[in-house]
Amino acid sequence: MTDPATTTEHHREGGVWARVHTERAALAADLAGLTDEEWATPSLCAGLTVREVLAHLTAGASLNTVKWLAGVVRCRFDFDKQVAVRLAEHLGTTPGETLERFRRVVSSTTKPPLPVVAMLGETIVHGEDIRRSLGIRRAQPVEAVTEVAEYYRGSDLVVEAKGRIGGLRLVADDGPYTTGSGALVSGPTLSLVMAMTGRAAHCDDLAGDGAEILRGRCGPA
Repeated sequence: MTDPATTTEHHREGGVWARVHTERAALAADLAGLTDEEWATPSLCAGLTVREVLAHLTAGASLNTVKWLAGVVRCRFDFDKQVAVRLAEHLGTTPGETLERFRRVVSSTTKPPLPVVAMLGETIVHGEDIRRSLGIRRAQPVEAVTEVAEYYRGSDLVVEAKGRIGGLRLVADDGPYTTGSGALVSGPTLSLVMAMTGRAAHCDDLAGDGAEILRGRCGPA
């Protein structure tokens, strides 16, 4: 007999994957036609160009638990090295090849040993790392961004978000998201998410007594 709780969880995960695929497809469309100079633009993800961030997203969509564990062991549990190695594997020889490799994984459901919502977070955050540096704007569905915000507020697993917002009250002005207590930080849900994950540039979009406190806690992503 099928466990109703398991069925519900599978249905929920399916919905999150659909959002991941939508965001990947939108990002691929936004990057079509970039010049070589634009591909080489520094992203908001410290030390990585636009092209390198896209290769990083391709790597994440191509890496299952077994491959992830094997890579971690090979890199002697140096997680930063593992990220760099996987990125290089998916960069390709030209920007066009980098984009084509990403297009191939738009509908992938392969992932490292992380919850599906973490993959949604990676896609939205790194997509914005790319878009903001290029002056591209996308109005992500507030439901998807809110789900990512809810995940990050209770986790330091992928990025240090939970610790970064300690003692602050975050309130979205475009959706239902709110969390914490203390000095107020208000603004668009996406900007809250980006600031939670260490992107100081997005603090320009935030208001409240806690905005500068949060900016001071942002650093290399």
